[in-house]
Amino acid sequence: MAAFDPWDQGFLADPYPAYAELREKGRVHYYEPTNQWLVPHHADVSALLRDRGLGRTYQHRFTHEEFGRTVPPPEHEPFHTLNDHGMLDLEPPDHTRIRRLVSKAFTPRTVERLKPYVHALADELVAALVAAGGGDLLADVAEPLPVAVIAEMLGIPESDRAQLRPWSADICGMYELNPSEETAARAVRASVEFSEYLRGLIAARRKEPGEDLVSGLIAAHDEGDRLTEQEMISTAVLLLNAGHEATVNATVNGWWALFRNPDQLAALRADRSLVPFAVEELMRYDTPLQLFERWVLDEIEIDGTTIPRGAEIAMLFGSANHDPAVFEAPDRLDLTRDDNPHISFSAGIHYCIGAPLARIELAASMTALLERAPTLALAEEPERKPNFVIRGLKGLSITT
Repeated sequence: MAAFDPWDQGFLADPYPAYAELREKGRVHYYEPTNQWLVPHHADVSALLRDRGLGRTYQHRFTHEEFGRTVPPPEHEPFHTLNDHGMLDLEPPDHTRIRRLVSKAFTPRTVERLKPYVHALADELVAALVAAGGGDLLADVAEPLPVAVIAEMLGIPESDRAQLRPWSADICGMYELNPSEETAARAVRASVEFSEYLRGLIAARRKEPGEDLVSGLIAAHDEGDRLTEQEMISTAVLLLNAGHEATVNATVNGWWALFRNPDQLAALRADRSLVPFAVEELMRYDTPLQLFERWVLDEIEIDGTTIPRGAEIAMLFGSANHDPAVFEAPDRLDLTRDDNPHISFSAGIHYCIGAPLARIELAASMTALLERAPTLALAEEPERKPNFVIRGLKGLSITT
């Protein structure tokens, strides 16, 4: 198992050969550096995502001590307060209650109504990129598009949006494996600042409600669907983070993959009807979220190995998406792949609530780039972020 090393630059550049090795060696592996059980096969990951004997939290059933876990340091408390009240890290009934309220903002009709706004914004961003003769696809298109869309939904004024991405990046640093104290300090500071900002926004929306999601959550609370202020804040942060992080990384990972597979890029340029298939295949091929963790609430067994209560399962989404038992020639980028049950958006009760919106955003930016920048080309080899869990690039320099 030496090939699996989430801190090794070679592994980060291309983790997929290491995943193949893990899959060949078995269905579950204990990984001592992170004290986790790695699960690399698609069938197991898919089943465990739906297993109610696992949880994103254990605190609805056990104390830290009862579960055999160390209490987080008190100086990290602002991050954990923010994180632990978001629905991604809650289990029923709290998860059910919050998701029911938030899902009203992500109905197919609501998302469909956003389509013209998303396409117009994508077109505007790409037009500016083309007018400049190129630039950084990440900073100029991939980031501003989903950030603007989710900020618009939340009702965050345009003048305040520049703060959102830095806050999000600092908070998401805590989702990496064994984060450093420096990473934790940045996440805590961002958690405090972001929470204070949203507390002020909620107060303003109480006085003057709008058509946005924050106003909707306040109204739902007032009508009896109880949502504490902390749950509102945590929900808004989760939607902002999850609502753009995967889309940003899927965009740049996807175009980097296309540049490395010129035959597939040529096919896409020749046939725009491939765009929906391309969105799915690029999310599978270089998965933006490589790992998803869940706690073992009740002892389970995988392939004869008993995994005790209190253990942590690390489901390897990137590996599952390259499992040859499910995907034919999984290491080949194939934009015509129509049987594509990738799990990049997770599954079960924690299936990504914004998946339909993410698909619209990815298709909108891809279509705008194909139409307005038909000779889009790589200007220089990109550098990967030194992260494993959230997989992305530092930038993607291109010419038009």
